[in-house]
Amino acid sequence: MEKIATNFEMLLEKAQDYTKSSIELFKLNAIDKTADITASLTFRLAFGLVVAMFSLFINIGISLYIGKLLGETYLGFLIVSGFYLVLAILIFVFRKQLIKVPITNMVIRKLLETKIR
Repeated sequence: MEKIATNFEMLLEKAQDYTKSSIELFKLNAIDKTADITASLTFRLAFGLVVAMFSLFINIGISLYIGKLLGETYLGFLIVSGFYLVLAILIFVFRKQLIKVPITNMVIRKLLETKIR
């Protein structure tokens, strides 16, 4: 009878060890996925910032050039800002297809991605 109790205790101990290991593995996988998603989004934000700065200076140059061609500097800025107004309206109308779906898909892809190291 003691042998059965000892075997049961060993089995219980191994089950507890397995559970602890599984929980630890789950935590490590969650940390890895979170870090991967955070790094990916941080890169995209940094890259977007650089592109935005480039775009800002290019747009100032284009505005000044258009203003020079039209004879009034403010007209160049109005034309460029009108272009961005139309672009903003289009992005707002198609925000689900252009922003929500791609970002959701990227996060899901990163979460389901298995890494072989």
